[in-house]
Amino acid sequence: MDGVILVTGSTGFIGSRMVDALVAQGRRVRVLLRPESRAGSSSSQRAGVEVSRAAYGDAEALGRAVSGVAAIIHLAGVTKAVDEAGFAQGNVTPVENLLEAVKRHNPGLSRFLLVSSLAAIGPAASASPGVRESDKPHPVSAYGRSKLLGEEAARRHAGSVPLTIVRPPAVYGPGDRDILEVFAMMKKGYLLSAGSGKRQRFSMIHVDELIRGIVLALDSEKAAGEDYFITSPRGYAWDEVVEAARPVLGFQRLVRIDLPKPLVFGLGAVLGAVARLTGRPALINSDKANELVQDYWVCSPEKAERELGFRASVPLGEGVAETLRWYSREGWL
Repeated sequence: MDGVILVTGSTGFIGSRMVDALVAQGRRVRVLLRPESRAGSSSSQRAGVEVSRAAYGDAEALGRAVSGVAAIIHLAGVTKAVDEAGFAQGNVTPVENLLEAVKRHNPGLSRFLLVSSLAAIGPAASASPGVRESDKPHPVSAYGRSKLLGEEAARRHAGSVPLTIVRPPAVYGPGDRDILEVFAMMKKGYLLSAGSGKRQRFSMIHVDELIRGIVLALDSEKAAGEDYFITSPRGYAWDEVVEAARPVLGFQRLVRIDLPKPLVFGLGAVLGAVARLTGRPALINSDKANELVQDYWVCSPEKAERELGFRASVPLGEGVAETLRWYSREGWL
């Protein structure tokens, strides 16, 4: 796609890699930063990247940010919040306000690409084939509900602007802090699972593969008005992740601990109550517990492969090894 591409969420794990990839392809990039964001640690410092600052509640500044761009990749959002209102403020309102700014200041926008989440649709009933784009959404958490509301807001506010929605599952790779916690446990010789760890299966995608899928969707005329899971060819078991990590982490024996569902929900209730009292998001609350105990966070790659020609090609072992070596170099692990 020709013209300037506006990227939100460029200081985050996926957003920073997104900007790097677009610049490497010779594309013109503008990043939207909140007024308080520090640009020094982000890809916005790369040569040729334009910076526009705006709060999502500042209509005038948002108008300047969206003016003159050919496309918008909206990656900004929140994964942790104290309550539903906090998730809505981070995952719904920005979508509405961005698209209202587009209507007023750039109605000829070629594409608005919203990066949502598998959580917006919910878990699958079985490990194969996983949920499909045509399945009825059934999010099981406040986060998932907010991502679904963000999708609905995009469809409602987009008007004549071509809209594409991309839903990744769990994303891993250099720079990710969420899966880091799992590998840190493995390095210490144990792995905690919520619910039935032996039965659980989950889709995963390497961050660079996700970016490749996003760019394919952005450039595809067929993708206008469509939504896609950008995901691994199949769901993985915990044992496969353990074996992928073993050669790099070097553990000989790993103690597997499956926490019973009632215990997970009990911890979630207690920590969630503390979060409400302190106003600070908890690592686990009742909502997060409901996500963790699901057996099949698996989505189907079929539509993206059929319509976009996308197929994830980084083997799990290779991607995990690269990620672990990066953690080690950076002193994270």
